[in-house]
Amino acid sequence: MIETRTQLRVRYAETDKMGVVYHANYAVYFEVARTDGFRQIGLPYSQLEADGVMLPVVDLHIKYHKSAHYDELLTIVARVREMPNVRLQIDYEILNESNELLCEGESTLVFMDMKRNRPTRMPEYMRQAMEKYFG
Repeated sequence: MIETRTQLRVRYAETDKMGVVYHANYAVYFEVARTDGFRQIGLPYSQLEADGVMLPVVDLHIKYHKSAHYDELLTIVARVREMPNVRLQIDYEILNESNELLCEGESTLVFMDMKRNRPTRMPEYMRQAMEKYFG
């Protein structure tokens, strides 16, 4: 399993008049954690795209438990529980500074060949880099 943690502070523009994070921003937080997590394990998205592979989200689920607020420091935990092939599933948790669970979710992405605009297998260099996490 791969587990990464990313922290970010809630910006004013992400909240409503009451200082509560607008619900759609949680999906953005997931994306921040996803791209940062891949960078943390040595696989930046920019390398995938330079190699002609993109990872569009094809499914997204979010379950809200508590609100995040302006200026809170959030921790987004991203977990890849299974070795991907053509599809990549990532589970998320968003925690506040008191370690309370605010939100959880999951996204499914598909490796796409940018030239053919068709699903493809995960690149071999990515498979090799991820194998050490799955033993």
